Amino acid sequence: MITPDKWRKSSYSGGGDGNNCVEMADTRTHIAVRDSKAPAGAVLVFPAGAFSAFVDALKGYTGFRG
Repeated sequence: MITPDKWRKSSYSGGGDGNNCVEMADTRTHIAVRDSKAPAGAVLVFPAGAFSAFVDALKGYTGFRG
């Protein structure tokens, strides 16, 4: 189980209350992702290596601002 203190918001959450973003939690071997507007909702969990490859692919996408 991922405890609430492990979740952190995306650095791209924007101004105001910052609720329009995703949150991530790192468990050393896996990365969990959830919608900050629905923290009790679904959580996607990825092996750490797969998540890193996904983020690297997004950085290569010209529409990504990361």
